[in-house]
Amino acid sequence: MMKKSYIALPILVVFLFLAGLAISSSAADVPRITKDELRGMLGNPDLIVIDVRTEKEWIKSDKKISGATWEEADEFSSWAAKYPKDKTIVLYCS
Repeated sequence: MMKKSYIALPILVVFLFLAGLAISSSAADVPRITKDELRGMLGNPDLIVIDVRTEKEWIKSDKKISGATWEEADEFSSWAAKYPKDKTIVLYCS
């Protein structure tokens, strides 16, 4: 029994390491745009802008992108599927 745990632990460590690399590399692959690039895209019917600031920051702010929708960033898995995959989706925060 003890021998199996000596083998399982290194496999688990390697798996967790590789999973971490996959998550961080996928985040790094997300394209970024500048404010000016976004400004040039506004009005495009294929653009969806989502504000993911905290609710408190969003409510207090007087600076919001016209037409943007607010979503709770921590709840991504519950709202992401409602947006069409054939649109350009821009998430922004402060």
